[in-house]
Amino acid sequence: MKSRGMIVVMVGVLALISLTWLSAPAAAAEPFVIGGIFSATGPQSYLGDPEKKTMEMLAAEINAKGGIKGTPLKVIIEDDEGDSTKARLHAEKLVHKDKVLAIVGPSLTPTSMTVLEVTQKAKVPLISCAAAVQITSPADQRQYVFKTAQTDQMAVARIFSYLKGKGITKVAILTMTNSFGDAGMKQLTGQAPGAGMEVVAKETFGEKDTDMTPQLTSIKGKNPQAVICWGTGPAPALVAKNMKQLGMKMPLAQSHGAASQKFIELAGDAADGILMPAGKLTIYKLLPDNDPQKAVCKAYDEKYQAKYNKPASSFGGYAYDAMGMLVLALEKAGADREKIREALEQTKNYAGVSGVFNMSPEDHNGLAPDAFVIVKIAGNAFALAD
Repeated sequence: MKSRGMIVVMVGVLALISLTWLSAPAAAAEPFVIGGIFSATGPQSYLGDPEKKTMEMLAAEINAKGGIKGTPLKVIIEDDEGDSTKARLHAEKLVHKDKVLAIVGPSLTPTSMTVLEVTQKAKVPLISCAAAVQITSPADQRQYVFKTAQTDQMAVARIFSYLKGKGITKVAILTMTNSFGDAGMKQLTGQAPGAGMEVVAKETFGEKDTDMTPQLTSIKGKNPQAVICWGTGPAPALVAKNMKQLGMKMPLAQSHGAASQKFIELAGDAADGILMPAGKLTIYKLLPDNDPQKAVCKAYDEKYQAKYNKPASSFGGYAYDAMGMLVLALEKAGADREKIREALEQTKNYAGVSGVFNMSPEDHNGLAPDAFVIVKIAGNAFALAD
């Protein structure tokens, strides 16, 4: 009788456990964890701050809609302040401590080149927001590295093509002494002969230089028909100001690294007439309705303005595109780094803010030169150059 009673008690306990288990809420799904590294503060914050804000905005939007196929998204964003050493430390933390599935960023070429050493070794997909072609090339040595910014190679080709069309064949180049500037110098001097351009002067400047008149005085003496400046941060705006002070009337072309409202603010009245290659976001309202990027640029700009009360920038657009393609990869691959890498590499006809992306094993940027337009600053705003 005792054993029968014990059996009855045990059945009752098991039934209670079953009912408790059935009535308990389902365990929350483990989130997809992704990292971000941006120059959110420091001299290059006009690049990194909109990228950080864009990533935060999109993560909140995704989670408000139920996550990615029901799985929430967790983003961990670090600020490298434009410092390559800090960028490396952040990458090590994100990869080894936070176990992220992928990283978006960094904002700059030097920091990206440092971080990719970490992510390549750990086989973690990295989607850089920086420009230099060597970030993803050669692709067979950068299997886990992608990028959304248009390349410096494309930018130089667009500038030379535009200047040649205006009858300009003699140029002076002024480049920043970092990896972005070095890459620009390489493209400018390398493409010049094939583009029918003669480089009559080559000068450099430091990121923190406060006076460019010595370099510009030397350039002025060489009588170029145009000056091309290649850099990011406040220094390129100083080049514009110093050229005006020296009475240098020839056209000034800046790199795509200056294509922001912040540059216009820094250059002041010296900004008027400056040329540069830029993504279509800067002039999307002028695009025909059948342009596949127009609706994307409009949606991004309106979301960003509603959230932060300021216009979206092309630099934030790099993070917007990176997040868009990464979300599609996560939908397809789940929490598998290798499958995420494969999904990114298979991206085709993805219309983003920065262009229409077609990735391949040989091309981890996936953009064509038509991702750029040549814009001209007029009246404190960007307009299509004539």
